[in-house]
Amino acid sequence: MPFCASCGSQVEGKFCPKCGAAIVAGGAAPPPPAPGTYATPVSAPMAENVASTLCYVLGLITGIIFLVLEPYSKNRAVRFHAFQSIFLNVAVIVIEIVFSIVFGIMLRIAGIFSVFLGIFFPIFWLGLLILWLYLLFSTYQGKTIVLPIIGPIAQKQAQS
Repeated sequence: MPFCASCGSQVEGKFCPKCGAAIVAGGAAPPPPAPGTYATPVSAPMAENVASTLCYVLGLITGIIFLVLEPYSKNRAVRFHAFQSIFLNVAVIVIEIVFSIVFGIMLRIAGIFSVFLGIFFPIFWLGLLILWLYLLFSTYQGKTIVLPIIGPIAQKQAQS
């Protein structure tokens, strides 16, 4: 059975389950180092699921904070949730501006749209609240929710 060249743990696939290092194809990795010579891994003060969940708490602010903080900026899962949180909040801001302009024009043309506005915006914000809570709870449970349009973009950004 091959061993990881980075941390010395046993590996059964292409990546080390402990540190995530790629295993060289075709050749066996060197045996584990002698006892007591392991490098001390840098541990984050928070668990991965907690840090990922906190990326969504204040949206843009916490997303940017976790992209800057050192132990979390190297973790792909935390980076993904931070980018997805940032992209989601930017998308909501853009949609809000567009809807405000469109509904403002419609309100000037025909006042009947004020009833529609009174119904649409609370439903829009309630949907966002439900989405936010769903992302918080599912991320805390360790699930990765990839949102339709911004999720793949966040995955690409987290890989780089």
